[in-house]
Amino acid sequence: MEYRQLGRSGLQVSAVGLGANPFGNEVDQAGATAIVQRALELGVNYVDTADTYNQSRSEELVGVALEGRRHEVVLGTKAGGAMGPGPNEGGASRRHLIESVEASLRRLRTDWIDVFHIHHPDPRTPTEETMRALDDLVRAGKIRYLGCSNYEEWRIVESQWIARAERLMPFVSAQPMYNLLNREIEHSTVPLCERYGLGIIPYFPLAGGFLTGLYRRGEPLPPGSRGANRPTFARWTSVERNWDLLEQLEAFARARGHSVAELAMAWLLSRPYVSTVIAGADVVEHVAANVRAAEWRLSPDDLAELDRLTL
Repeated sequence: MEYRQLGRSGLQVSAVGLGANPFGNEVDQAGATAIVQRALELGVNYVDTADTYNQSRSEELVGVALEGRRHEVVLGTKAGGAMGPGPNEGGASRRHLIESVEASLRRLRTDWIDVFHIHHPDPRTPTEETMRALDDLVRAGKIRYLGCSNYEEWRIVESQWIARAERLMPFVSAQPMYNLLNREIEHSTVPLCERYGLGIIPYFPLAGGFLTGLYRRGEPLPPGSRGANRPTFARWTSVERNWDLLEQLEAFARARGHSVAELAMAWLLSRPYVSTVIAGADVVEHVAANVRAAEWRLSPDDLAELDRLTL
């Protein structure tokens, strides 16, 4: 397993991480424990979850799965999404962040969170309040490193400058959507993160499972698949360009003896600014497949051809 620096921090994370979004939905406790144990055996040390994943069940399952092995893992979670109907049950206010961290620690059965991301920007809360609350949580020993997810570029800059001016803990990572079907961040977010020292952790690296080779244009979604289970999957299947690209990418991968899922992972790992790729896993076999994908080193000619297809 290759390990990479998370932004400009001293933290080393596995190039292939484990996304726990399926835990508590497609994956039960027995499956989650087996997946986590296999990931650790293969050298995966970064596990990513969030308090909103499946009504917090993901965090609960991760906590049980890591019993006795917490010290081996760089554990990341997120907060900021709505956890209930109340006006203070979401966002990035001091109150909600402190309550969220305490609740996540209980569910994860741990005393600290290694990497804590603000899941969504909160336009109602001053950035100064958010960054000060996060810094206090770091000083209290409950969080080690900070990151942001789904932030606009100006909000990342504002957060980093406030942290610098007030001598607070800055963000060391960012989680944007990024995959072979959606490369928008390369025009603005990527150079910004490189300038300000944030490592990129792409979410939807396999386009929510669309880039697995499981789905076919004009055919019903396989029963029990993530595409069939999640209404939001239509964001990928409703765009004809995505089907065109899927067929071209499958042909590209097949000609080189690989699957389209391996291609999607290998391409992201070819980006020097990507710290770790957190693909989800519904079964143990998915973990091994994700790790194998990291062994594929795309050539300059391969990368140029992928640019021609996807840009």
